Amino acid sequence: MNKITAAITAVGSYVPEFVLSNDILEKLVETNDEWITTRTGIKERRLLKEKGKGTSYLAIKAAQDLISKSNIDPKEIDLVLLATTTPDMPVASTGVFVATQIGAINAFAYDLQAACSSFLYGMSTAAAYIESGRYKKILLIGADKMSSIIDYTDRATCIIFGDGAGAVLFEPNYEGLGLQDEYLRSDGIGRDYLKIDAGGSILPASIETVENRQHYVFQDGKTVYKYAVSGMADVSEKIMQRNNLTKEDVNWLVAHQANKRIIDATANRIGLEGEKVLVNIQKYGNTTSATLPLLLADFESKFKKGDNLIFAAFGGGFTWGSIYLKWAYNK
Repeated sequence: MNKITAAITAVGSYVPEFVLSNDILEKLVETNDEWITTRTGIKERRLLKEKGKGTSYLAIKAAQDLISKSNIDPKEIDLVLLATTTPDMPVASTGVFVATQIGAINAFAYDLQAACSSFLYGMSTAAAYIESGRYKKILLIGADKMSSIIDYTDRATCIIFGDGAGAVLFEPNYEGLGLQDEYLRSDGIGRDYLKIDAGGSILPASIETVENRQHYVFQDGKTVYKYAVSGMADVSEKIMQRNNLTKEDVNWLVAHQANKRIIDATANRIGLEGEKVLVNIQKYGNTTSATLPLLLADFESKFKKGDNLIFAAFGGGFTWGSIYLKWAYNK
């Protein structure tokens, strides 16, 4: 029997309607469109403004989009993986709720958290389950409501993040398509540079933590940028070398959308021309776990069966890595 590989066979996405433009941000904090655009490449972000709706809402919408486009019966899904850093609530798994709401009643489900690398790590996890032969259909969703943990008086973070969700379906492939190789890394040194201080087991929520605004994201931008530039570029180069890929062999770079300059640095390291580099950061900002699947959804029509895709991401913690995947279908 031919070796089982894990291929992406369908994609879906969802972003909220409300657009937070650079013009609006100019009225909230001391910044301007030119400053934001030149430093990040971001023009707009989408925010989920409706009360009582969290990450699960975004994830359900993206999953439903995939289900409707692929005509899959949710009852056939074996596993739902939710990559997120903003679960609906502590303890109760958001992925479990999402699976139930979309009708995946025969699936088991759980959350996976590795900050901005969550979806990339989720791809590795989904592929391992498929390659084992135990499961046939795995729904991997990347979703984050970053607006729920952003301080909109903090210029360093509020210009960067947005809300959104994307989903992919992994299935067995016997043609050698799908996930080919991965190079995933982590280093706990990053814990001090990108974090939320309060709300965990070290510093539980209290009146003081709320008053001190310790439930919002803190980022040491210069340090994170330095590590992200070298980290994403290094792993992308490494995975190409390990698989004897030249720049001519690579059809698309699917890079985490954190900062346009980081994306450009990664592309330059591996010698890719601009037309091979997928970018939508200008529309959505950094949607954390959702950036990679949103890229796949936005550019799905460009992919051809057999195309070589290099994925790369970098996230808090630090977590980072690269995946080499062969695309499995023509839209």
